[in-house]
Amino acid sequence: MPSPRFTIPDLPITECLPRLMAVLGEQSNAVLVAPPGAGKTTCVPLALLGAQPMDRGRILMLEPRRLATRAAASRMASLIGEAVGQTVGFRTRLESAVSSKTRIEVVTTGLFVRRLSGDPGLEGVAAVILDEIHERSLDADLALALCLDAQAMLRPDLRLLAMSATLDGARLSAIMSGTIVESAGRMYPVEVRHAARDLQTLRDLPATMARAIRGAFAEAPGDILAFLPGMAEIRRTETALDGIDATVLPLHGDLPPAAQDMALRPAEGRRIVLATSIAETSLTVPGVRIVIDGGYRRAPRFDPASGLTRLTTERVSRAVADQRAGRAGREAPGIAVRLWTEAAHRGLRLYDRPEILDAELSGLVLECATWGTPPDKLAFLDAPPEGAVAAARALLVELGAMDETGAVTPLGKRMNALGAHPRLSAMMLAADNAAEAARACDIAALLEARDPLRAGVDAPADIMARLEAIEDPSSAAGADRNAIHGIRQAAKQYRSRLGIGAARTAAGNPAPLIAAAFPDRLAQRRNEPGSFRLSGGGGARLPVTDPLAKAGLLAVAALEMKTSPRITMAAPLDGAELPAALAARIEETVETSLDPATGSVLARRRKCLGALVLEERSAPPDPAEAASVLLEAVRSDPARLPWTDGARNLQARLSLMHGLEPAIWPASDDASLIASLSEWLGPHLFGLTRLADLAALDLGAMLLGRLDWSLKNRLDKELPTHLALPHGRAAVDYTEPVPIAAARAQYFYGLAETPKLAGGRVPLRLALLSPAGRPIALTADIAGFWKGAWADARRDMRGRYPKHNWPENPLLP
Repeated sequence: MPSPRFTIPDLPITECLPRLMAVLGEQSNAVLVAPPGAGKTTCVPLALLGAQPMDRGRILMLEPRRLATRAAASRMASLIGEAVGQTVGFRTRLESAVSSKTRIEVVTTGLFVRRLSGDPGLEGVAAVILDEIHERSLDADLALALCLDAQAMLRPDLRLLAMSATLDGARLSAIMSGTIVESAGRMYPVEVRHAARDLQTLRDLPATMARAIRGAFAEAPGDILAFLPGMAEIRRTETALDGIDATVLPLHGDLPPAAQDMALRPAEGRRIVLATSIAETSLTVPGVRIVIDGGYRRAPRFDPASGLTRLTTERVSRAVADQRAGRAGREAPGIAVRLWTEAAHRGLRLYDRPEILDAELSGLVLECATWGTPPDKLAFLDAPPEGAVAAARALLVELGAMDETGAVTPLGKRMNALGAHPRLSAMMLAADNAAEAARACDIAALLEARDPLRAGVDAPADIMARLEAIEDPSSAAGADRNAIHGIRQAAKQYRSRLGIGAARTAAGNPAPLIAAAFPDRLAQRRNEPGSFRLSGGGGARLPVTDPLAKAGLLAVAALEMKTSPRITMAAPLDGAELPAALAARIEETVETSLDPATGSVLARRRKCLGALVLEERSAPPDPAEAASVLLEAVRSDPARLPWTDGARNLQARLSLMHGLEPAIWPASDDASLIASLSEWLGPHLFGLTRLADLAALDLGAMLLGRLDWSLKNRLDKELPTHLALPHGRAAVDYTEPVPIAAARAQYFYGLAETPKLAGGRVPLRLALLSPAGRPIALTADIAGFWKGAWADARRDMRGRYPKHNWPENPLLP
């Protein structure tokens, strides 16, 4: 394939290009480490065009952001004197410029990952360049892992080049089995200054940034590049700069291309570019001599409370701060002002935490399932966390994208081909007709973008207000026109992928579509307005003044996680309009419980979807369930058992025998009986429905019921309930530490020795009672008692009860 003729500009990277070409001529993989501004993004792809074996096919270069993708292609095309779309082209989700002549194709990393699903062999591609790999985005990590897998299984001839400004090259080289090529670069000196004190709160950043810009503007020449975390801070800083003698330009990913290009082109007069982290790498903002760094950025982080990945504002790492400062020295000596102290700088982490360690991974897991290799079998720089992978698989099974074995389903393949988050793909594919599908496309594009109505905190939660603003921006005062433009463009792309026509008019109820995407975020109102229970567990809230605060059931499209989840976008849902897949998961259950006020067992029949109760009514309790409830009531409060003295005495006899022969007799102490309630008490509760019914239970009979016939006979023989005496019987109390046989003294006359229990293994005491039943004596030695203490007892009893027989020697007939 012939290569175009052009001259590569003399940039710092140029000196190491021959070495890089030689390495890739002999090996499959290489790692290029070069500082920001060295020219690797624009020079390396052009150099590869004329080098073997990369000249045999197309070269793909992956960029993390749409703006960098378009800018890199434009810069390379201008260097070779062509328009974009000829030798050098680009593709992003929203626009493209390629042709049959295109040899270098710059694509966003996410778009490339989706391309691999349909073209795993990368037909016609000679090399893949992964630019800015040090940013460690989720898509970049996945793209590298899939490329290495494709290289090993399908394309051993494929060349892979990872380019980085800060990454540990040795670690990347190890996983790629590639040689490291380094470029020292030729950066101009940059004077780094730190603030005298740190910001007290992030709210102070726009005002502090504006003061720093005004000071630097007056002190030194050149354009100013200021880094702020998001659009809100950019807007407030822009307002605070009102009246400054310079052109103030915002630069962020949601701007239309024409507005972005204004910041990337040289201009007359001084400029102040207020940028997000989009300007950290890949892009060169011409004319910049001063960088003012706010020290914060937005980063995607997984939120366990909501199960979603959300953008959070966090401090930059030292590596990012160095990259930002380097922007001031790309074209001439410069100044970098950091709005934090040197002490705070020493406390910053060295590198950014890889996104794969904190992100929600359902998209990654679905990509891997479609690819055919599970995540744990791919070569990731950092392995995705097992918990996040398990949660992603559970969601994909719930959405129908994967089966229980982890295999991708036909629906899952269609979802993956749409190139959206699996939730949004499930929503678009759940539509019943083209108009509903168009509605789903609008919702998907809306949820991926910035909320066009969230300029103020009082924006209503009803998603229809946003959908109407997308159709007609004039219908919503204060709607963000830039955001709406981006949403419309993305929605057209989704319409095209679904094959319904980019101009298809949207119609239909959004609630069932949202429910298909977020089955775990159906919200049912609790007793008070604005308080909702989520089907996936937990709760969420709405301001009581919101029109949806009194809705019975909502399909929630967006949550804001602060002190507690707040519903920011939702639609009222009729339970009868649930998507078929959700309706099939409704479970009808009967909950049986004990009424603490009446002690009665009650049953409620419920239709539930997750944690939500869609319908509830009373029902007669199932006898087995009622018995189980009563059993748990006894287990939680054993005092509810109707113990009698006789039952307690039997329990004590059984416990004594268990102590003598534990292998034969069942344990009968209180703890053991509670532990085995279901065995000896459970069968007798069948048919009972009140705690009061327990009073009629015969616990003694139940305890004896655990013994076979031979053990019952042995129990009566070894430990009888009554002791036979010369003149009557004595009841034996086994609940005492030593059993006591008690009877009137006259019954013991003629008893020469204390009887023995259980063959002499259990001691016995004898209680001699007066005619009134009061104790006279308690003895374990009746023979000794007759000989000794009986004389005093006899004397006392004769005085009290003279009509009774009190012989001097009770052993004589």
